[in-house]
Amino acid sequence: MNDGRWIALFCLARCGFALIFVAYSAALGLLKQEWGLSSAQAGLIQSAWHVGYLVSLFVIGFLADRYGAKRTYLATSVAACASGLAFALFADGFTSALLLHGLAGLCSGGSYTPGMTLVAERFPAVRRGRVMGFYLAAASFGYALSLWLSSALIVTSGWRSALLACALGPVAASLLSAWVLRHTRNVVHAGGYKNPLHALVEVWRNKPAMLAVWAYVFHSWELLGMWAWMPTYLGAVIAHGGGGGAGVAGLGIAFAALTYLLSTAGSIGGGVLSDRWGRTAVILLMSLASLVCSFSFGWMIAAPIWLVVAMGVAYNLTAIGDSSIYSTAMTELVPAHCMGAAWALRSVLGFGFGAIAPWVFGLVLDFGQGAGGARADAAWGWAWTALGIGAMFGPIATLRLRARRESAQMAGGKR
Repeated sequence: MNDGRWIALFCLARCGFALIFVAYSAALGLLKQEWGLSSAQAGLIQSAWHVGYLVSLFVIGFLADRYGAKRTYLATSVAACASGLAFALFADGFTSALLLHGLAGLCSGGSYTPGMTLVAERFPAVRRGRVMGFYLAAASFGYALSLWLSSALIVTSGWRSALLACALGPVAASLLSAWVLRHTRNVVHAGGYKNPLHALVEVWRNKPAMLAVWAYVFHSWELLGMWAWMPTYLGAVIAHGGGGGAGVAGLGIAFAALTYLLSTAGSIGGGVLSDRWGRTAVILLMSLASLVCSFSFGWMIAAPIWLVVAMGVAYNLTAIGDSSIYSTAMTELVPAHCMGAAWALRSVLGFGFGAIAPWVFGLVLDFGQGAGGARADAAWGWAWTALGIGAMFGPIATLRLRARRESAQMAGGKR
């Protein structure tokens, strides 16, 4: 199988795995009402996914170092199928949703970092940025497809049907992955550590790699908070104009899907530009642009819906535009024999910090809306601003990485 066909089919599988990632976010507004959830409780259920996901990425990183990325990827795909279906079928309130959504996150990490390792093993550094961009863009396309599917099914068949349809995505993706990777060699790198703590220490002492990790950590805070609350916020904007009901919720989800779909251009474009202009240069461009969106998006609740959606597109595009670049930079700054440990450490720090963002967002929203009146609208502004405050430290870490001589290892010396 040639490289073009391989990456196209592998990206299609990544898209299938991504369907379950935002299924809960799509239904969040309706589930708040049906299950009697506060905003903090609703955000905590989303945070449970991220906590489970970061634990899986931490463990899977070491498994990939020990047993190879291909074997780890295929084995964990079975768990992703079972846990996604369990959440879709059996979640019926705060406690069950918290546990089952956390379990689904715990079983879903195998399609992420082992997948990126498989991409890095197949493609040389001069092409890796754009190819990694396609792989990350496939996930964004999956998020958009999930939201569009949910927007249609929630209105016609209810939220349970929407969750179940999205849970079938990993099933199809697992079957496709097994076929695509049938001739791909399972690589276990020589020189790896038997004790995973030693690999972690090597990564921790790698200062350029850790600067890339810290930049990713603050990026994750902004991105994961945005993904959790974008559909609900767009529904609130529509409701602010006088709408209401499941139809309006479905419209808000559909608009959010549009922002995800167009954000695929950010992942691909960011990867391509980083090959041409350098990794840190494009990270700075994207992260500063997304900060502008974080500090302005929530204050637009009374603006025309077309303007808010346009800002949402810009927000999603710039926030995701540097995601693939952090991943590509890691493959260039970390030795192959401890790449899994690097993914594990990055995942714990990045998703650990990012996991609490939806919950903090909900806390800020509850506090402001409890005041009522004009302050209830302002609560959205402060909640989105909280994401921007956390993300401000990302560009600082990126600038420090750019100043180090080791950054010349990235993008053929383009930093």
